[in-house]
Amino acid sequence: MTKLSVNINKVATIRNARGGNTPDVEAFARACEQYGADGITVHPRPDERHIRRSDVYQLKNLITTEFNIEGNPEPPFVQLVTEVKPTQVTLVPDGHEQITSNHGWDTLRYAEYLRPLVDIFHQNSIRVSIFVDPDSRMVDGAKAIGADRVELYTGPYAALYGRDPEGAIRMYSDAARKAKEIGLGLNAGHDLNLKNLQAFIAAFPWTDEVSIGQALISDALYLGIRETIKQYKEQTKVS
Repeated sequence: MTKLSVNINKVATIRNARGGNTPDVEAFARACEQYGADGITVHPRPDERHIRRSDVYQLKNLITTEFNIEGNPEPPFVQLVTEVKPTQVTLVPDGHEQITSNHGWDTLRYAEYLRPLVDIFHQNSIRVSIFVDPDSRMVDGAKAIGADRVELYTGPYAALYGRDPEGAIRMYSDAARKAKEIGLGLNAGHDLNLKNLQAFIAAFPWTDEVSIGQALISDALYLGIRETIKQYKEQTKVS
């Protein structure tokens, strides 16, 4: 069964809007684990507009499932990850001004930049996933630089799914199958939700992990976090 990693960035966004410690990010992460999440994802950015470096260090000592840290591998990020030593690091090419991630790495163009970073994380016993667009060439490139997994950027999938579900699946078929063919782990994330998640998993049941934040946290406002995680976990099951 595909693992569900809950991205808790939006919880930190709400906290930061008011100051103080409400909601409590660490307590929320523990609750997600208690209610069945298979992992916790955070994406610290340089401006700390949601998850802060201090949060990451605190979470290191609390999380009992898989801990996934996403981000652009600039020196401060690399230092943070190698000190915390999460289960997985996901390398994302987001700029400082981006509201959210909106594209994957060109693993061919940036191979010489990424390869030493992959080596550094491996030396610290950290699994490495590379965030890529649904392009089989980028999947091949990730394998060539030594990554353990790719995370397919599913923003375009979610945008197309409502009007053309079959077309949305086709868009990802070559890349997902390429990962399986060359022995690369497969993750997916961005704009996945209760309406489109199950179809993706059904099409690509070898998906190792999905990382979901915005939609899941939004659903929790209506359903509560316990029920929300239950419903998302149901969507990851393939009969």
